[in-house]
Amino acid sequence: MKPLVVENVTKQYADKTAVNNNSFEVGEGEIYGLLGANGAGKTTTMRMVLGLIFPDEGKILYNGKPYSNEQLSKLGYLPEERGLYPKVKVSDQIIYLSQLRGMSKGDADRNLKYWLEKFEVPEYYNKKVEELSKGNQQKIQFIAAVNHKPQIVIMDEAFSGLDPVNVELLKSTVKELRDSGTSILFSTHRMEHVEELCRNITILHRSNTVLKGSLKEIKKRFPRERVILGTDNAIGGIERIAGVTGVTRTEQGYDIQISMESAGAEILKLAMEQANVNHFEIKEPTLNEIFIRTVGDRHE
Repeated sequence: MKPLVVENVTKQYADKTAVNNNSFEVGEGEIYGLLGANGAGKTTTMRMVLGLIFPDEGKILYNGKPYSNEQLSKLGYLPEERGLYPKVKVSDQIIYLSQLRGMSKGDADRNLKYWLEKFEVPEYYNKKVEELSKGNQQKIQFIAAVNHKPQIVIMDEAFSGLDPVNVELLKSTVKELRDSGTSILFSTHRMEHVEELCRNITILHRSNTVLKGSLKEIKKRFPRERVILGTDNAIGGIERIAGVTGVTRTEQGYDIQISMESAGAEILKLAMEQANVNHFEIKEPTLNEIFIRTVGDRHE
């Protein structure tokens, strides 16, 4: 039984459909990517999963059960916009929020100290949120989402406002949560993060699901249209090969655009006749390229 099942869910506001008959499942120990441009229906979907609003049609199940106060204690939420009180101490807020989710004060305090040590900021225990940098406020917001040991965590733009070092720190922590069995619904505009963290995704556009399933299988549906060629010397004649639509010289060799994969073999053959080839790759499309192809020509 999947920890989170969203089944044929629809949400309408007056004459506007915010989410239209969307379905997906998040397994135990899975990070599921929920993608879409602004206004696509991501936020409405996350609010329904959190129980802040309810679907007009369809249902959402948590370990096979409908939403209830019991399920609430198993949910954690990291919002895009920080929602902590700036003038209240970190410890007072996190412990209180954990108690609201059913955790004892002692356990909440122990967990908070564990997380502060993990993020190497134990001195923040008695600091007010407003005394912290934006990046460190985001760390505290993350702790608020997971301190009560939720089974399902909803993360909206989890890494926004963080420098590269702290992005890597938080990513590794999210992976640890996944490996411990936590189910994570992950929404972001940073496609490279989705490629690294998610096995399955849903792409929403204008309230509808336009692409869904295994990221690996989705990539197979799209043609590979780029060849990376690394050589010691210049290669002549690449642009004359059938199927080559563009050639860009790089420091390492060439970045070549192709309209058919069969051109790759001819590129490699030509390159080996003229130079030592130290790298050759027909690259699969990035998720960013797939996203643009799927929704990029369908502007509001």
